[in-house]
Amino acid sequence: MEKIVNVNNISEFNAANNHKTLHPLVTVVDYSKANPRDWGDVESIKFQYGLYSVILKDVVCGDMKYGRYYYDYQAGTLVFYAPGQFVSMENPKAVYQPLGFGLLFHPDLLIGTHLGKVIGQYKFFDYQTHEALHLSDDERKMILDIFAKIEFELKQPIDKHSKKLIASHIELFLDYCQRFYDRQFITREVAHKGILEKFEDLLNTYFQSDKPQNIGLPSVAYCAEELNLSANYFGDLIKKETGQSAKEFIMNKLIDTAKTKVYEGEKTVNEIAYELGFKYPQHFSRLFKDKVGYSPSEFKHLN
Repeated sequence: MEKIVNVNNISEFNAANNHKTLHPLVTVVDYSKANPRDWGDVESIKFQYGLYSVILKDVVCGDMKYGRYYYDYQAGTLVFYAPGQFVSMENPKAVYQPLGFGLLFHPDLLIGTHLGKVIGQYKFFDYQTHEALHLSDDERKMILDIFAKIEFELKQPIDKHSKKLIASHIELFLDYCQRFYDRQFITREVAHKGILEKFEDLLNTYFQSDKPQNIGLPSVAYCAEELNLSANYFGDLIKKETGQSAKEFIMNKLIDTAKTKVYEGEKTVNEIAYELGFKYPQHFSRLFKDKVGYSPSEFKHLN
């Protein structure tokens, strides 16, 4: 049996977790104040989000799954959800005491603020993957300090400054989270070990197969799917590893493959273009000259 929980309203969420609503559009929650969760005999719970939610949980309450992927999730990590997303919890503990903290805010809070203009830049809301943000002790302290500042502002009487100050604190918090994710790409060697090598192997195998003719040029989304990562997380990881975007990396591999085919093979430019997944040979020729500096025919006769 599956239970559906809608997270759309700050007041309702606060009431469900024994918290007073200090502002109708934003809240900071201490989950230790909530009653023990009793899910009974349900097999899974689907949380449907209408709010931005960042949750620092200090208890493992079940197997967290976003879409088709499991979070690399453990107690003491941050997870991020955005409006329109849903998260499933499989095999929830029948009864447990929630622990940790949460920051939830309605999209309407961002209207007219700087954060509203840049919220889309925080791609970790769209990772859609099994990678949560793993915090060091110092990073955890920083997060809780900002939560405390937001909560302090929520306890003040609402005035013309409230919205700007609250949104500014949230933006600062998200900026730190971006920094911590950048650190995680570098330090989590075990979790990320071999991704770049697997990416290269995937592209080599792809271009040696008939997939380009059947599917077309490999996209970032396709490669990420094959490597069990979301496109956004995968793109950020490759950028940190190589200094190139995943799209640039794919394009460079394509050009390297094309140069070999053009120089060593006996096939026509049109045949090579179709082999590599181009619908129109002129697009291949134009790209080749732009990247290499010579047309395919000129390159073939260089030496």
